[in-house]
Amino acid sequence: MEQNIFDKLKQLQEILYKKFKVENEIIEIPKALSTKQEMVNRLKKSYIDKNKYIERKEERLSQLNSRLDEISSNRQQYEEQMDEIETQREYEVLDKQIKDANEAEQKLRKDIKKEESEMGELQQTLKNQEELIKQNEEELQQEKERIDSLLDEKRSELAELEVEQKTITPGMDEEILFKFDRIIRNKEGRGIVSIHDQICTGCHMQLPAQFANEIRDGKEIQFCPYCSRILYFEQTQDIQEDFAFSEADAGGLTDLVDMTEFDDI
Repeated sequence: MEQNIFDKLKQLQEILYKKFKVENEIIEIPKALSTKQEMVNRLKKSYIDKNKYIERKEERLSQLNSRLDEISSNRQQYEEQMDEIETQREYEVLDKQIKDANEAEQKLRKDIKKEESEMGELQQTLKNQEELIKQNEEELQQEKERIDSLLDEKRSELAELEVEQKTITPGMDEEILFKFDRIIRNKEGRGIVSIHDQICTGCHMQLPAQFANEIRDGKEIQFCPYCSRILYFEQTQDIQEDFAFSEADAGGLTDLVDMTEFDDI
């Protein structure tokens, strides 16, 4: 197999890694907006619930005031009747009714004052919450515009990468491309790696000698049996250095030669 296929796969690896990263960003970027929207929705729900609660408070306050008016009216009638009583028994009955009415009025006035105080606090809270909702909605709109702009940039970047991808893939085996796509996604952008001394540089596992020789021949595309990455052979300087002699080594070799053998020449 011509070396060019491995060069293409290396180029494709870089493009696919960038492409998948951009695709993930396109998915993740709107999540921040979704979180902001959920917060605004919760504020609105709380605002609606408080409004309903205030409506019940207003109804309760209206009932208390109606009751107060009724008791006050009855007390006034009792007091007017005091001028018309003729017996002690009638006086005692009216006096008790007036006292009971006064006690009921005092209790109602306390309850009304308490309700009005709570109403005032709730209305202020509601006003603050209304301003908070407005502020968050403005921020949400600004964030939406920013994200829409950013997404447009990412989609444009993705389109450019797909064009680059199409310039490389024509003529390549579709099954290999499909597998390579999956490997890039699952292996953090590394889908093709070299071997070194029978070691896969992707997962650092030692490969069988015969299999390593087949990779070195490069006649077929081979996949690592451990990490599934595509493997290729790459000549390294380390191999040359393994067989190179240093000056010290060369000097040491002279000890193995008897120089007197060359005296007669």
